[in-house]
Parts: sequence; C-alpha cells; structure tokens
Amino acid sequence: MTTPLNRKVSNQQLRGSDSQLVEQEEKRQDLGFGTKLNDTYSRLINKDGSFNINRVHESFWDRVNLYNRLITMPWRQFLGLILLVYFAENLIFASLYMLVGPENLMGVGNVTGPSFVGQFWGCFFFSAQTLTTVGYGHISPIGYMTSSIAALESMIGLLAFALITGLLYGRFSRPVAHIRFSRHAVFAPYLDVNGWMFRIIHRRSNQLIDVQIEVSLSRLEIKPDGTRQRRYYALELERNKVNFLPTNWTLVHPITADSPLHDMTPESFEASDAEFMILMRATDDTFSQMVHTRYSYRYDEVLWGQKFRPMFDGEQAGAVLFDLRKLDDTDEVALN
Repeated sequence: MTTPLNRKVSNQQLRGSDSQLVEQEEKRQDLGFGTKLNDTYSRLINKDGSFNINRVHESFWDRVNLYNRLITMPWRQFLGLILLVYFAENLIFASLYMLVGPENLMGVGNVTGPSFVGQFWGCFFFSAQTLTTVGYGHISPIGYMTSSIAALESMIGLLAFALITGLLYGRFSRPVAHIRFSRHAVFAPYLDVNGWMFRIIHRRSNQLIDVQIEVSLSRLEIKPDGTRQRRYYALELERNKVNFLPTNWTLVHPITADSPLHDMTPESFEASDAEFMILMRATDDTFSQMVHTRYSYRYDEVLWGQKFRPMFDGEQAGAVLFDLRKLDDTDEVALN
C-alpha cells in the first residue's frame, strides 16, 4: 500500500532525476548543428569555411542574397560580372535606339558608316557615352522618343555607378583574415604523452592581434539502444590565445586520460566519422575590426606519427627568415 510519505519520497526522487537530466543537457556540447542533424558520414564544415548544408524551400531573394554574394565573391568573378552587365545594358539600349530608328540619332552615320552593322555599333557607342554621362557630342538624340530613352539611360547609369562604387568600397573595406591552415593535422609526441596538432600562418604582412582559437571534436557515437548520435567535445588546447601572429602557430591538444581522443585509433576515428572544427577570431590592426575564419579536419586528413618541420630558415641582414612553403612539411616520428 502506498502511503503519502512514500508518494512524497517518490516525487522527490523524480524531481531529482529530472534536475539531473536537465543539468546533463545543459552541459552537453552543441555547436549549433544538433545531435540529430547528421547521423551519416559527411563533412560538417567545408574546406573553405562554409557549412556543408543545403537549405531547401527558401524564397528566391533569400537564396540569392545578392549583396552578400557581390561582396564576398572572388575578384575575378566580380569584375567579370560588372563587365557583363555593362555590355548587356549597352546592348539593350542600342537595340532600343535601333528600334526607334537610327535616323533619330544625329551624326550616327558619320561616325560608323551608313550600313546596318555600322549604325548598330554607332547606337552602341552612343549608349556607352550616355550611360557613363561622358557625352562627346559626335552623336546626339533627335525627337521626343529618342531623348526619353537617353534620359532614362542616363538615370540608370548614375544609379548603377553609385551602386558599383558602394560595392567596391565594401569589398576594399571588408577586413578578411588571410589565414592558411596546414594541409593535414598530425598526431605527434608531446611532452610525455601524444598530442593532436595543426599549424597556421597569416599570409599577409598586416598584423593580427589577440588571436584566439577554439577547437571542437564532432563524432558519431553508438547509444545504448543501438542508434547513432552525433556528439561534440570542446578540446582543451595547450594555448588558445596569442597576442601577435608574426610567424606560424602550432596548436596542440594534449591527449591525456581526460581527452576524448584518448585510446583512439585510425580505425575508430574512421568508424566515428571524426571531424575537428576550428573557429579563429582576431583583431585586424589595420582596420581595428574583428575578423574570423573557420576550418575543419576530417579523420582522413590527420596524419599519425608525424611532426611538423620548423619553418625558420636562418637569418639574413639581421632578420629571421621564415619560409612559408614549409607550412605542410612533416617528419615521421614514433608516438609515445
């Protein structure tokens, strides 16, 4: 028979069990990917720092994200896109001038000849002059319709060049962390234990200060019911912050008995789909702004029994020589 006292004790035990579960959940590491996001074998962070996630059912403008694309795309693509838009816009307005009639552009025949091709290129070059508001004066519009098209093109040209100027300023003023990571991470001896290590350098001559790095381990683990769940562990580093980064920096996670990498083997690494995710933050001394970058190493990008070779290469004129080509160089070594 259940007494009120027994029920009270049972309720206290349930509350205690619930609080323990809540406390365990609060302590669980989660980088934002979730434990059920990916129970298959694939990379979470791509080598370029982007997330390996395909978003579906987005709206068109959210998917395009035009301003962000124009700011972050490579320079070659950006300049190529600008030239393509410039040519396409002149082509459209040249067609409009031809549709209205090239005879409404005074002097077009004198510049490029009376043929159809010559008149078209005359309209094209007049469009380029109108779009850029150069206006050499060799060709001028005649009539209401042609003048209206030219006025519209002038307004579009002013807006377009103002937009391009803003984009150029945004691209030049956006601070970027030009950090290069070693091609592989390594397992190498460290003091009287082993350590997981990777190396970075700053590729540019400007200075980064207050550089901080966080490393997390993601891997699949088997639950008691036999299902797989992705777990995350924050890895403690020998040193996670430096004031300056003039040369290279080798990040070390000592593999002690408390490390989630303790007793791991290449086979267990592959079976758990292990991935090391890295977040770096720093202050760019030129812009006095925060910069950051992301990177990751999967289990097949980690070398066992290798150590990094020093990158210093003597002295010249009183300065230390630092060879950037040696970032990925390693030597074979026996593990502890």
